[in-house]
Amino acid sequence: MRRRLLLALVLALLTVALVAVGVYAGDRSGAAQQPAAQGEEGCLSCHAGIEDIRPQDSDMMRQINAMGQCTACHGGDPTVTAEDMNDEAAKTAAHGGNGQPFYADPGNLWVADKTCGKCHPGYAESLTKALMNTEAGKIHGTLWAFGAFGGKYGLDPDNVHKVRYGNYDVEDTDGPTPVFGTDTYKAYAEALKKAWPDQIPDKLEGLPLPSVDEIVENPAYAAFTYMHSDCQRCHVANPPRAKRGDWRGTGCSACHMPYSNEGFYEGNDPTIPKDEPGHILVHQIQATRDTQVTVNGKTYSGIPVETCNSCHNRGKRIGVTYEGIMEFPYGTPFNETGGKQPKLHTKQYLFIQDDIHHAGTDPEKGGLLCQDCHTSIDMHGDGNIYGTTLAQVEIECADCHGTPNAYPWELPLGYQEEDLTANIEGVDLESPRGLWQDNLPLWMTYGMIYPMEDGYLLTARGNPFGNVVKSGDTVILHSANGKDFEVPLLKKIKEEGSWSSMDAQVAMDKVAPHMENMECYACHASWAPQCYGCHVVVDYSGEKTSTDWIATANKYREAGGAAQHLAFSNNTEKQPGKASEGRAYLRWEDPILGINGEGRVTPIIPGCQVVYTVIGPDGTTLVHNQIGRTPANVEGAGEDGQRGIDMAPAQPHSVGKQARSCESCHNDPKALGYGVKNGIFMRGYTEPRYIDLVDGDGNVLPQQTQVQMPAISDLPFDWSVVVDPETGEQVQTVGQHWPSSRPLDADQRTKMERVGVCMGCHQNMVDPAFWTDEVIATYGQIVSNEDHIQLMNQLIHDAVQGKKAMEEVENLKQQMSEMQAAAEQQAPAEAPAAEAPAEMPAEAPAGIPVGYAVAALIIGLLLGIGAMALRQKGA
Repeated sequence: MRRRLLLALVLALLTVALVAVGVYAGDRSGAAQQPAAQGEEGCLSCHAGIEDIRPQDSDMMRQINAMGQCTACHGGDPTVTAEDMNDEAAKTAAHGGNGQPFYADPGNLWVADKTCGKCHPGYAESLTKALMNTEAGKIHGTLWAFGAFGGKYGLDPDNVHKVRYGNYDVEDTDGPTPVFGTDTYKAYAEALKKAWPDQIPDKLEGLPLPSVDEIVENPAYAAFTYMHSDCQRCHVANPPRAKRGDWRGTGCSACHMPYSNEGFYEGNDPTIPKDEPGHILVHQIQATRDTQVTVNGKTYSGIPVETCNSCHNRGKRIGVTYEGIMEFPYGTPFNETGGKQPKLHTKQYLFIQDDIHHAGTDPEKGGLLCQDCHTSIDMHGDGNIYGTTLAQVEIECADCHGTPNAYPWELPLGYQEEDLTANIEGVDLESPRGLWQDNLPLWMTYGMIYPMEDGYLLTARGNPFGNVVKSGDTVILHSANGKDFEVPLLKKIKEEGSWSSMDAQVAMDKVAPHMENMECYACHASWAPQCYGCHVVVDYSGEKTSTDWIATANKYREAGGAAQHLAFSNNTEKQPGKASEGRAYLRWEDPILGINGEGRVTPIIPGCQVVYTVIGPDGTTLVHNQIGRTPANVEGAGEDGQRGIDMAPAQPHSVGKQARSCESCHNDPKALGYGVKNGIFMRGYTEPRYIDLVDGDGNVLPQQTQVQMPAISDLPFDWSVVVDPETGEQVQTVGQHWPSSRPLDADQRTKMERVGVCMGCHQNMVDPAFWTDEVIATYGQIVSNEDHIQLMNQLIHDAVQGKKAMEEVENLKQQMSEMQAAAEQQAPAEAPAAEAPAEMPAEAPAGIPVGYAVAALIIGLLLGIGAMALRQKGA
């Protein structure tokens, strides 16, 4: 009897455990274990026709129905029906009255633990610590650019890389081990946190708002007003700005609920206005391949790129760049009525070229969504606090493409993150990472599970890509949009000899330092948005105010996420002061190169290149066109500090199959950091510039005139100059977070400058025997820029001499032919002379001119010289 009772108890506990795990994992084992729905709620008597958030036969919908249908996510009173809605008390109860919670946007970060978190435990807390909510890196960069170091609110002047602020007070109370990730990943993340405590902190302070009096005393603190009103608008806990292209939900809904750029509802719920912007496109979740959304008769899956771009259109602009567009002020081409294009994200755009991974719908060209590369941890976080994108993002290009000498699974962990991992312990950074050949970790089972085949590829930090698998000798990427793509593998291309061009073979395979020291996108970023000079005015006069997006989000937080509607422009909190901004100039061609926090050569683009003016409450100009300075001896500077205007290391997300040419790096002063055309432009801003009638000495003649271009006293160079081309002195910062980030150093610049028209000679590297045994054996090894110049000069002289030698050979051949013709004419017509062999030796010298023999000798020598010259010319 006791054994039966014990067995029954064990079975009961197992049943409870299985049900709990089934709910936690999204019940991948089937729907039969789910309880039946509780019956239709009264909500649907008003909202008849609204789309099911997921199909009724899906695991997710069965779980929702088991928890209460509409109220499972939205709360409210499910007993109220349409017949009761004339009763105000009942109407109030239906939408959260009588003390019952109601969530118009269940994905709101401040309530997600009570809604989405019922089935997705841990995600809400992780997201509060992730960069999409804290924006810690953006805050640090803005304070750096304004020179806000020291004092009550400034960055630590003795530890300039220490991340201090986030949008809210956040503390990592559960220790350094991430909530999500494989055991390998967790060990890697713990080691990174230990090695970089300033960039991966234990806590962040909420972004403060100094008083106007404090800002008058220290105008650099105007940066906080600027951030509250402009910079921090896009974090996921915040409601959207009421502008075209900015509509989105909050928290989980920011990505997982579809909003069109126009912001109109196009579904079938009769209670949602269809002529009022600010509503979801349709009441369905967008997520993975097996989460399909149907609107207007069209069905799609995955999260569209434009959803990401409701936020990723500022800063590094990686979202709009991925689509191939960049902001431009002209608004052309004009439409059919002569008007400009409509504003999107408050800007107008120029189409340049989209990323090859994005291009069109042709599988040969691309078509990937952001989520196809960026993992759940990249976006949701892992439970630790990260101060920069470089710290949180776990993927590298080689994770899928490998290198010419290694398939992805043959690479070690940490490949392409060398400077980050230089001092970490407890992680194997030598052995091949291999493939993931087990069941996917629990947190990865909520969405589509693709067949494992030979195994899932691993990220640089040891998590499996759930959508990228090895299949025989190929790698297949399964896109959330429903398409499958074969991933180009560099080692396979090398083995097959299927290089797209000789340039590619030389650059990636024959010049080893390229792969060892450069990010792939240093060459393959076909362009980059470059918005030089961020001119900011913060004006506190005349009781001016502006939207305070942090205070607005905190209003949601204090209300427990129960706000009835997303914030419109007239439903936001205000702060003293108003910021406005402008640009110096825009460019989009090949970017400058520098070094990122991983120690690799990377594109660098204007980050926070701020020059700011602050107007006090009485209208007095507190500072005018100020460039902030770092503390002393930072980033190659002396006692005055470095200019805080910053060039940011970036992955532009503009990858093209055809990389930039050798010359575009090695023969372009801009790429080296010397500025556009060696920094010869934009040097006239240190003094005010008048444009009017002047005499021969440049004196302005009229008395009634005004400054056309005000001075920026601390800007004696073009915004694109990072290193003074004459002195080699660094003149602005590169990155604000990692000690490794910097301009190219003098040695790197010297090596790059020694190359002119590279492929003219270096194409011969594809034939190692000829390159080593003939070219280097003949001309020697190049060790300096001067050697390279002298060699090119020698080759030109050798080529000219060889050409002259060949002309001489041709002339002698012509002379020889003429001599032979003349000799034949002088010979006797009778044949008997040829029949007297005994007499020939005595007559032969007289019959064959001595010059003929000499000419033959000379011709032989010249032919040898010519052959050598031709070989040298070919080299």
